[in-house]
Parts: sequence; C-alpha cells; structure tokens
Amino acid sequence: MRDGFVKVAAGTPKIKVADCRYNAEQIFTLMREADKQGVKVLCLPELCLTGYTCGDLFLHDTLLKGAEEGLQTVLDATRNLEVVTAVGLPVRAEYDNKLYNCAAVIQKGEILGLVPKTHIPNYGEFYEARWFASGAGVDTMVTLCGRQVSMSTTDTFACQEMPNLIVGVEICEDLWAPEPPSAGLARSGATLILNLSASNETVGKAAYRRQLVTGQSGRLVCGYVYADAGEGESTTDLVFAGHNMIAENGALLCERRFANGLTISEIDVDRLAYERRRMTSFTPDPKKEYWRTDFSLTLEETRLTRFVSTSPFVPQDAGDRAERCNEILCIAALGLKKRLEHTHAKTAVVGLSGGLDSTLAVLITAVAMQMLDRPASDIIAVTMPCFGTTDRTKSNAVLLAERLGCTLRTIDIGNAVKVHFKDIGQSMEDHSVTFENGQARERTQVLMDIANQTGGLVIGTGDLSELALGWCTYNGDHMSNYAVNAGIPKTLVRHLVSFISDDKAQEDRELSDVLSDILDTPVSPELLPAIEGKISQKTEDLVGPYELHDFFLYYILRWGFPPKKVFRLALYALGRQYDRETILKWLKNFYRRFFSQQFKRSCLADGPKVGTVALSPRGDWRMPSDAVASLWLDELEELD
Repeated sequence: MRDGFVKVAAGTPKIKVADCRYNAEQIFTLMREADKQGVKVLCLPELCLTGYTCGDLFLHDTLLKGAEEGLQTVLDATRNLEVVTAVGLPVRAEYDNKLYNCAAVIQKGEILGLVPKTHIPNYGEFYEARWFASGAGVDTMVTLCGRQVSMSTTDTFACQEMPNLIVGVEICEDLWAPEPPSAGLARSGATLILNLSASNETVGKAAYRRQLVTGQSGRLVCGYVYADAGEGESTTDLVFAGHNMIAENGALLCERRFANGLTISEIDVDRLAYERRRMTSFTPDPKKEYWRTDFSLTLEETRLTRFVSTSPFVPQDAGDRAERCNEILCIAALGLKKRLEHTHAKTAVVGLSGGLDSTLAVLITAVAMQMLDRPASDIIAVTMPCFGTTDRTKSNAVLLAERLGCTLRTIDIGNAVKVHFKDIGQSMEDHSVTFENGQARERTQVLMDIANQTGGLVIGTGDLSELALGWCTYNGDHMSNYAVNAGIPKTLVRHLVSFISDDKAQEDRELSDVLSDILDTPVSPELLPAIEGKISQKTEDLVGPYELHDFFLYYILRWGFPPKKVFRLALYALGRQYDRETILKWLKNFYRRFFSQQFKRSCLADGPKVGTVALSPRGDWRMPSDAVASLWLDELEELD
C-alpha cells in the first residue's frame, strides 16, 4: 500500500444456483485466498450468494432468508480478514417491501454498507425488472443480518490510512447505461470502482465489455475492477464465462475468462489522484451529495505484480509500435510542413552528423518535403567534420544525404574553430567545456548562415531526453528555427530510425544499410579528438544510460512521482539490467541536471509535441530556471 499501490482482485467463485450455504462457503474460501495473497479490496459477482439465474425464486422468502443467512456465514468466517469485499445478494427493504439487487460491502465481519443496482435491464435475455426495483434515489436504512445497514447509491468507502483510496460500487448494467453511477462516484472522490456483474457470454461481447471497462476507467481517471459470474450459473439458456478485468486510467492491467478464481493486480491510487489534480476538467458533481463510510487497513508494502515497461515511451507490441512510429513521423512532419509553408522557406537546412538524432531529423524533413510535393534537393544536408569526427560517422552522413536526394554540403570547421580559439586564448591542448562548446556553436553559426544564404530554416536535431538532461550547448545545437525532435525521447528515436530502416529494406537496400549502421554507432557529440579513428566520447558513459533516463523522465514528468517511488519502479522494471547502486546514481544525476539545466528549456525553439510528455516552456512544462532540487535529492539520500 506504500507509494499508492493497493492490491485488488476480481473473484469468481464456483456456485450452485439457489444453494446459499454452498455459495457462502465458496465465497469465504475465496476471500481467505485473496487475503493470503495480500489483496486489500475484492470484488465478487452480482448476486453470487444466490446465483444470478434464480429467476422467479427471487420472489420466495426462502431464498431471501437463505441469502441473508449465507451473508452471515461469510461475515462470521471472515471476522479476522482485513480485505474489503463487495458481495452480491438480493435485499428486501422494509420501507417499501421492494427487492433490490445489491452489493454488500463487508470487512472484518461487519457490513459497511449496501449499494443497490440503479439500472435494471429488461430486454433480450434479461428480465430483472420482473423481480428487482431500481435503486435510483434510494437512501435508507434496512435491517440485514440483525443490524441496521445503510442502503444508498451515493455511498462511498474511504480508507483512513490511505486517503487516496476511496471505493465506489456499481452493478453490471449500470456500466452499460448512458449515465453510469460510477461517473458521480468518481467525481465525488472515488478512485476505485467495483462492478459486480453477471454478464453472459455471446460471440463478440467480450471485446465490447473490455472497451466499456477500459474506457470508463480512462474517462473517470480511476481504477476499475470488474467481477463477472462464471461456472455454476444456470446454463438453461445462457453461459457465463467469468470475464474478470482490472483496468486503470484506460489501460487494461489484467483479465481472465472461462475460469473461476482470482484475478489480481495493483491499482496506483496516488497516480490517479495526481492525474485528477492535474486535469482542470475533473470537477465534483454539484447536483448530488455523496457520503463516505470509513474503513481501516494496515499499511504495508505491496508486492508488485503489474507490468511496468522498461521503455515506457515505446509500445511493447510490434504492431502497436509500427503504428506509433508512423503516427509520430506524420505529426512531426506536419508540424514542419506548416512552418515551411508559413515562412515561405526555400530550403530546410539540417546539420548531419551521422548520429541518430540528426538522422531522424533529416528523415522527418524528407517526409515534410514529400507532403509539400517538393524535391528532396530542397533539403540542404550539411556535414561539418572537426576534431572528433570519425570516418564512420562522416561516411554515414554523406551516404544518408545521397540516398535521400538531399543537397549535400561538407564544410570542415576545424580551421574556423582554431582561429576562434586563438582569438580567445583557448589552448588546443585544453579539452575543457570551452573546447567542446566552441565547436558546437561554430556548427550552429554555419547552419544559420547557410539558411540565410538560401532563404531557408535551420531544422533542430536535439531530442526530448537531451533537453531533460540539458545535454546540449546553449546557443549551439540548443538553437534552431524549428526543432522536429523536441518531443521525441532518445529510446523512441532509436525505434523510429529502426522502423524506417526496416520499412526501406526492400525498396532501398543501401538506405536501409546505412540506417542500420547509424543505429549501431555509439551515441556521441564527437567533440573530443578520436582515438585511433574511433569515437572517444560516449554520451551514456558521461550522463548515464538513456534507457534509465527515459524511464525517470516518464514517471517524473508525466505522473509527478516522488523520487523514492521512481526509484522503486526503476528497480522493479530494470533491476535485472542495472544494480541498485547504478540506478540510484543516475537517478540523482537526472534530478541534478534536470533542475540546473532549466534555463536552456526556458528559451527553447519551437517544435511539435508528439506524446504525453513535452518540455516546451510555452506548453507542458513551466518551471523557474533557478528552482532548487534539494527536496528531491534529500529524499534519495535516505536510500543510501
């Protein structure tokens, strides 16, 4: 439960229709198993104490009494269990003698409250209105298991020890309705919605059900646990498959069909609370008053089982990845297309180094030119060898420009830099930051002047990861007229270039081969002299692995996670690749650089946002350049 993680489960017990004693035993057995596995909130199916398919037996006092006795059996058997459980049963209300399809929310042998079903289906195979009344507007007390219990659709259940864990309940058809009760529950603060369901299986229905659950969790920025009836329900006309799902903010964490038992994952309620805080459109419902019933849980470490990607910016599925790559290339190219049109630019000037970033920039520029029906020769690719340039990168830059049909210019800046160093008294033997940045600024000056000569725009090549770390030379590669890579992190840059390489493999083998070699080249600014013709300056040796930094970037910027939580997730996802000390070292380095380098982002060139994380000072990220990192770094010091 620390760091906002709460283990939840959807459970489907094997039942027997109308055998409440048997069903109660199956339910408390499943609750005990959930408790053993660390589950704190458990959702069971609709009417599981009786079976959903009892038909006209629901009108018999014998069944209703059996359901009440079954619930008491469950309460007695689980007095020592902390797990908060929603159990489905029919409940008769004294005040109107109506029957309601309810969820009983129970914990430690007590009933916290009853939530009646609002939307009663009476179409197709469903005849619930024959037996049950709608719970809409119901707010009353009923006698159940010898105690007075609240029954209301506006009840929520709040954890005292975990303020962001607030549970709301709806039942099956409620989710299918135009205005599901969960919308009001979420707007009143519920971060976790439980749905007790008995949704029979028909061809194609599972996909639609999955869309409803994930879509609702995304729309409401909540966790959603959906527990479906399964084996044991009557098969007179229907089959129930136990389609259990757990979703969080639009993402399906896990699901299970055609099996009884538990489906378990962890919901991050702190993440949900952060997202709601960030979204100004997520507001309370002024028309309804919602009530909260408190419950208590023992705070403990939640063992994580949910999937955490090692590369959160890169889709895991190959098909999704290809679609994402196409989409990003299109977004970035459309941004550049508009800028070229608006400025009536005659050329697009790209500094081509033979590295990944400039390669992606020129590829995006080529797509933009195609959109404009302009020749690739309107792209001026400039390679500017200097003291650290290797034959490999220079050759790849030349080959790439030739295969794309760009106008290639090679300008050796060595002499110009030496003259500049002489003017300022910089020794050629002093390989300090001045030695490096002097070359970077000279390259930018050359590009800007060529753009002036040709009536063009300088296309920036720096990526999102470099901007986060400040790994760019102020007024050097930091500056351009339009930065097409500014919203693309380094791990995604690699996949984009790889995608294009694979895509061009058959129609242009030479282009594909040069892109493959660029992918195999170590990431380097090549600002220090080569050693025996090989790259001597490797970026990841200096600032750390981009795989780690992109992971940090995603969870710090997109979700606002505190340092200890970022570290915990990094260790969980990347602990096999990197040891604890390495992850902690580079996480500290990320925070130091991120805070100290904001001044470079505060005067960033224009560039397109392509994903959920961006660092434009005019858009997603507003931060003072003199903000201090002490609070964040102090938290990490506690981990040493």
